[in-house]
Amino acid sequence: MAELQSSEWQAVHRFARVSPRKARLVMDLIRGQHVNKAQDILRFTTKKSSRLIDRVLRSAIANANEAEADVRSLVVTEARVDPGPYFPRWRPKDRGRAHPIAKRMSHLVVAVSPSPSKGR
Repeated sequence: MAELQSSEWQAVHRFARVSPRKARLVMDLIRGQHVNKAQDILRFTTKKSSRLIDRVLRSAIANANEAEADVRSLVVTEARVDPGPYFPRWRPKDRGRAHPIAKRMSHLVVAVSPSPSKGR
């Protein structure tokens, strides 16, 4: 064990207009991946949340670049979706009734750090 790397850079997109359940499907694909591979996965995933998560990942990479980290050796260490607030809406139903609809929001968090093995 030569050196401990405690550096980690993160980016957050708060109040993203996508359901947390749907965004977690995409976040699970990139967690633990090398950043280049994660960007390729997001580029070819046909979900709305993949575009939002890609922008958060690019922001985390840019934060690491500002701190003069080696961008080629970064790995996605944290990728999580927290539930945000929701807009309560009502759908008209038969005989004068109304059913609630929850327009959900998410907080997208992506963190990157240098990979422990430099030989990648």
